[in-house]
Amino acid sequence: MSHALVRGWLTGTLSACLTLATTASLSQPAPSAQQHPDVLQATVRPSSGTPGRWDFEVTMSSPYDSQERYADAFRVRGNGGTVYGVRTLWHDHADEQPFTRDLQGVAIPAGVRTVTVQGRDQRHGWGGKTLQVDLPSR
Repeated sequence: MSHALVRGWLTGTLSACLTLATTASLSQPAPSAQQHPDVLQATVRPSSGTPGRWDFEVTMSSPYDSQERYADAFRVRGNGGTVYGVRTLWHDHADEQPFTRDLQGVAIPAGVRTVTVQGRDQRHGWGGKTLQVDLPSR
């Protein structure tokens, strides 16, 4: 095979690889384009000594964290949209991603068996990946 053919083949192959790499990176949203934090994990347990109240431990991720914009809350709500509790986050967690915080003593009516945990971005409001959590012993 001549040098010209090899060079042409290599150039074409390299060009195709670069095109695929560029296309793949364009199809992935940039972390800064994410509008809402994601709830990655949520656990719930009965509050000690208080029937009908629950303690939540929630792990969230917000890759755009800065003092100018960050995940500033999460909430626990019922399937009908009733909000049972909100944990406000007063500062960014730029050096702690993902991060875990708790919300204690959330009163949830006896008939409710499942709740949804959702995060809030201080600029875009509520949204992102949510998690449904079953209340133990219900």
